[in-house]
Amino acid sequence: MIMQRRGSLRTRRPFAFLASLVLALLIGATGFGGTAQAQEVAPELRGAPTGGAVPGGTLGTTSDSEFWRAIRRGESGTVSIPDKNAAQLIQSEGENWRAIRNGPMSVYGAWLMLGMIIVLALFFLLRGRIKIESGWSGMTVTRFTMVERFGHWLVAVSFVLHALTGLNMLYGRYTLKPLIGPDAFSLLMNAGKWYHNYGAFAFIAGLVIVFVCWIVHNLPSRYDVVWLAKGGGLFTAHTHPPARKFNAGQKIIFWVVILGGVSLSLSGLALMFPFQFTFFGDTFSALNVFGLGLPADFTPLQEQQLNQLWHGVVSLAMIAAILAHIYIGTLGMEGAIGAMWSGEVDLNWAREHHSVWVEEMDKEPAKGGAAAQPAE
Repeated sequence: MIMQRRGSLRTRRPFAFLASLVLALLIGATGFGGTAQAQEVAPELRGAPTGGAVPGGTLGTTSDSEFWRAIRRGESGTVSIPDKNAAQLIQSEGENWRAIRNGPMSVYGAWLMLGMIIVLALFFLLRGRIKIESGWSGMTVTRFTMVERFGHWLVAVSFVLHALTGLNMLYGRYTLKPLIGPDAFSLLMNAGKWYHNYGAFAFIAGLVIVFVCWIVHNLPSRYDVVWLAKGGGLFTAHTHPPARKFNAGQKIIFWVVILGGVSLSLSGLALMFPFQFTFFGDTFSALNVFGLGLPADFTPLQEQQLNQLWHGVVSLAMIAAILAHIYIGTLGMEGAIGAMWSGEVDLNWAREHHSVWVEEMDKEPAKGGAAAQPAE
């Protein structure tokens, strides 16, 4: 029975086709296909497509080169959704941002850090460890209080962790991911992202403590010129230029950390809370008072891209500088680590590297440090 019904349907299909064809011919004969009659019957179709055009003034299948050039330049339209950034179809600066981040910033940043490590290694091979030439005296003097050391270590530890997590974001997919696999790398990246965001507040707190404690000791003085002229005595033996509590080299590191840290904190804050700040536009507008003619009208997305690039460049430069600071404070100079470990330094070390400071402490021991005492 089923086969018979299917067969009967097959026999009916040619007749249905012929009936449809006849109906179409009849409709055409009544004049629905004529242009003039169509205008009379359906006035609303007077703007019907002709030559590939589309009614309503839209482009249709035609192309307007100026229109697409404007989109490529980043012109925005209008949208009804809350995210007004969606009105911009193409954000050309995004391509520039990606090219700079994955190109010059990553490449030159890697060479900068590697170059610093090579320079420090060569310096150690040629100069060796800077010894206490007078030998250990067995007497110590208090160099840093507990508050000073706490502020220093808060900045140091948080910066190192931020450096590691930031470097992982920049280079990890090329170096670490192939070693540990995508799953472990994903977990590490996620944990690093959380620390990078919220651990920043510890870094900022440490900056405040360090600034308050040490700003008075890091202002320029006449001893800095002599210290720089003699290279701090780092390159020649038996050379110990006078210095107060901080020499010129330490002052440079201090200002690099403070100014660089503030800059990293501001750009990081803008990255944590996107589209809320206009640091670059405001800064360039202020600089244009001097007639520099800098661009200052940035879109919110351009501000974010500039913040990210600036954050990366400053971070890489600070990492290179801190590598030199870590070297001098540990392997490079005998007796230096005690200053931040226990707060005490050997008296002979202090006399060789900070002679003016020791003299000031001898005159007024209660002003900035304790008098010399036997080493424990």
